[in-house]
Formats: sequence, structure tokens, C-alpha cells
Amino acid sequence: MPHRIWISNPQGIFTATDADATAGIVVEDGVIAEVLGAGHTPSAPVDETLDASGHVVIPGMVNTHHHFYQTLTRAWRPVVSTPLFPWLKNLYPVWARLTPRDLELATTAAMAELLLSGCTTAADHHYLFPAGLENAIDTQVEVVRRLGMRATLTRGSMSLGEDEGGLPPQSTVQDPEVILADSVRLIEQYHERGPGARVQIALAPCSPFSVTRETMRDSALLAEKHDVRLHTHLAETIDEEDFCREMFGMRTVEYLDSVGWLTDRTWLGHGIHFDDEEIARLGAAGTAVAHCPSSNMRLASGICRAVELEDAGAPVGLGVDGSASNDHSNMIWEARQALLIQRLRYPAEQVTPERVLGWATRGSAAALGRTDIGRLEVGAQADLAMYRLDELRFSGSHDPISALLLCGASQADRVMVAGDWRVLDGAIADLDLAELIASHTAAAKRLLADA
Repeated sequence: MPHRIWISNPQGIFTATDADATAGIVVEDGVIAEVLGAGHTPSAPVDETLDASGHVVIPGMVNTHHHFYQTLTRAWRPVVSTPLFPWLKNLYPVWARLTPRDLELATTAAMAELLLSGCTTAADHHYLFPAGLENAIDTQVEVVRRLGMRATLTRGSMSLGEDEGGLPPQSTVQDPEVILADSVRLIEQYHERGPGARVQIALAPCSPFSVTRETMRDSALLAEKHDVRLHTHLAETIDEEDFCREMFGMRTVEYLDSVGWLTDRTWLGHGIHFDDEEIARLGAAGTAVAHCPSSNMRLASGICRAVELEDAGAPVGLGVDGSASNDHSNMIWEARQALLIQRLRYPAEQVTPERVLGWATRGSAAALGRTDIGRLEVGAQADLAMYRLDELRFSGSHDPISALLLCGASQADRVMVAGDWRVLDGAIADLDLAELIASHTAAAKRLLADA
């Protein structure tokens, strides 16, 4: 028999649509069956009623850009105050020593932190496959399934090493044939399609300064053939812009177009240094951008022109980015950061809490090519996060939706994925958090012991 849950009369609710959900929502068999306006009750009997009068409810947030493995190198002193290129040059040799167990712990830590913050779907950009870590994505799939979340796991790649004028050391690059063959294997083995998909695979050559033009072009052709999405870093720093001009003789968006990536199949990490013409081209193509405010501030990379990109037609989502350039994996904090940094570029009335929460939910879902998550509407997946506003930081606040960002919510009280409670009373179901922290900390110390 169907199991029906009425999440009733929330203190506040953000549906990411224009629907009135004052009286709450009804979840049935993992999807949203009813959205109830003021004064309404469920149209049929329910098996469970959850009084949400002490909670603010939002769609489960969608993280569009991360590097899970980097949770092992947070706040490492040699790179605390360096820009992107020297930051990478110092960290590449450390990351080249990752083991499968390291990656399992790093992925679990990143996804657990995201889940506790109210994130239900995450995209990870994994592009490091040194000897012994060839099955990195397989390891990540196991963690996603164990935590009961959703993920777009990208088969990243680096094929342009120092010997050919790229940035990464040769020990971290792979032959193009290996990259493409493994990409096909992962798509065929793990990629799920249609509403409710838990694991999806995308192809993600790392960046213009670490991947050859041929790898970019071949990845685009492979993604089109298998109908999966494309992801890469682009226009994150001025150094990257200069690299593209010197290496390819063109700016980043022109280069993107030249290798067949300027499409609505693509979403880009960071997307900071675009000019007006490039924004118009990205918007016309429907190419999405993952705005990563904390990382952009941490590395002093610049401010994404998020409002102009969205107004031009480019879907805008949010990403926490890697935990060595953020250095946390907290989506509700990331939404607050986006609100504040975007108000340095645009008038306050253009950057409202609702617009930013829209980036974190439906905008991020659109960046991943999904319409079944990121909103609370009939037929959508029952992915949601619930926050309490009874801490001191919220005392005296009035508008509950605005309070989430302006007063600094940091952790969800309850999180549901596909109708299943994955967080209850601020704790993740079936996860020994203390043991995870101890094991993850030990792995991080070992990794950096000889650095």
C-alpha cells in the first residue's frame, strides 16, 4: 500500500515555484503527491503527519561542483594564501599519493557534510587517477549508495602534463585512449536515466591547462553519442585566460566552442571572467554555470556575473567547490556566501534570498540536466531539507526564508531523499560520525606526513 506523509503547516516553505504551500506538502512513495495552499488538507487519508510548524522547508539543495577528495587537504598551511596556479602546483604531488581508502573516506566526509547542510544531490568533479586509483568513480558510487543520496559523478581527466606545456605533473595524467575507454565503461555500468535517478555519470576533462584539445573534442563527441552531460572548469582566473590565449590563440569561450562544448549539455565550474559577448553566447547556447562563491573568494579569483548569466539564458547553480579551496562542504552556507558576494556586484533588489535559493535548488538541478529535483511540486522527487529557527542566531528574526541566509543557518534538522529520512534530529541515519572523523583525520595526517 502507498505510504503517505503530510509535512504540515511549516513555519516557512520555499518551493522554488510560485505555488502556495502554506499548509505543507504530501509525500507518497518517494514523490510529492500534493502541494497544499493555505487552509487546505490532504485529499486522501495519510499514514503519518509531521508537524512542521517549527521548521522551514526547502527543496533538497543540489551541489553542482565539488572535488570530494580534497577534504583530506583542508587548510594546509603552504597553500592557505596562494592563488590558483601555485595552489595547484603545491597540491598536485600530494594528491598523486591518494589511495582508494583515502578516496572512500574523503568522499564519505564530503557527502556527509553536504547532507547535514540540506544538500541531497551532489556533482563531483574527480579528475585524478594516479596508479592504484584507476577505479576511483566505482569507489564513489559505493559511497553514494551507502549514504542514500543522489550524485552526478563526473569521469574527469587530465591529459596535458608539464612535458607538453600543461600544469599537472606527468604522474597525474592519463593517455586519451584510457580516459575514453573508462568513460564508456562507467556510463554503461552506472549511468541511470529518467526521473528519480540516483547515480549519473558525466564526462569532465579538468581544464584548458590540463587537457589537450583532442581530449576535449573527443569527450564532447562521446557525451553526445551516449547522451550524458559535460563539465569542466572555465574562466576561473585571469591566468587561465592568459593560458588559453598563449596555448590556443583564443579566449576561453571561443575555445569552448571550437571543441564542440558550447551547448546546453555543458555546465561550467566558476565562469568568472566572461565579457558581455561571451555571456550572450553562453546564454544563447543554454550552457550552465556553477557559481562557487566561497572558493572564488578564498583564492581571490573574482566574482561570477551570475545575474547577467541567468538573465541571458544560462542556468546558474551553486557549488561548494573542492574542500581545499573552500574549505567546507556546506551548501546552506554557500547560498549565504552567494547572496553576499553577488550584492557586491548587483543592487540588493536583484539578489534576493529567494533568487539565491533558486540557484541552490532548481538552478542547480537545471545545470545537471534534471527537472525532477530542486523544487517542491507535484510529481517531483521528495527531496527536501528542514531547518529549525530556535537557535540564538535566529532570535528576533521575522521572515523565515530570509532568516535561513541572513542569520546564517548551518545545519538541517531533517533531510529527506526520495521519501526516505536520511537526517533525523541533525544526525545521519546509519553513519557513525565519530568513527568517520577519526578515520578521515588519520588518513589526512598520513597523506601530508611527507609533504
